[in-house]
Amino acid sequence: MSTQTEKWPAGTPAWVDLGVEDLPAAKSFYTKLFGWEYLSGDEEAGGYVLAQLDGQAVAGLGPKQDSTMPTVWTTYLASDNVDTTCKEVAAVGGQLIAAPFDVMDSGRMAIAADSVGAVFGIWQAGSHIGAERVNEHGALCWNELHTREYALARSFYADVFGYSYQDIDQDGFIYATAKRASDGREVAGIHLDTQMAEGAPNHWLAWFASDHVDRTAATAVELGSSALVPVMDSPMGRMAILQAPQGEIFGIIDAPRTKA
Repeated sequence: MSTQTEKWPAGTPAWVDLGVEDLPAAKSFYTKLFGWEYLSGDEEAGGYVLAQLDGQAVAGLGPKQDSTMPTVWTTYLASDNVDTTCKEVAAVGGQLIAAPFDVMDSGRMAIAADSVGAVFGIWQAGSHIGAERVNEHGALCWNELHTREYALARSFYADVFGYSYQDIDQDGFIYATAKRASDGREVAGIHLDTQMAEGAPNHWLAWFASDHVDRTAATAVELGSSALVPVMDSPMGRMAILQAPQGEIFGIIDAPRTKA
């Protein structure tokens, strides 16, 4: 387990949030799965709540703003200046979905699609730094981009966030960890995913740590989830990929990667 009290360095996946049709059902699901409690904002927050473990923020949940949009966990990458980052996104083939705007005094954000169409958020911390607790049961531990256009994706994030890469290629598995510019620490992954269903978009996948993957996966299924990738052992630890009752997909793994 680790806690964070200062803003995350630029390029770090700093936050994840989820917009859903049925917010009470989503809150109940994640409470039963991970033990989350919730801190509600005022009326300006529009129903958005902070999911917490022991009083520290781990994720955000809120009502979906557009019912036609898919239900997904959005990964937010930290930025020291959202406006500058958005200009860099546009300059190298990305697109802005939501232009930079202030979220009260919490911070400044934007939503973008990268050069291969994967959607992500950009977060410039104000009073809210993002995740305050990581690498423990029910908390964020890793984020990775799944793409069919591996070289193009790598180039985009290197240009925008200054990533360098450590290749992990073996037996047809093509993957790289992304190292942030400030200190070279591995903070994210890019995966050449040849198993994505036809028509499925390139996407960021959020992983939450579990202290017992088999039990967590079984609980998720009991609560109405589907196991898209059943529990299995991997070089990174025991893992599964789940689709929750409202459609969002996320991973669980019992060997969290360091994010600090």
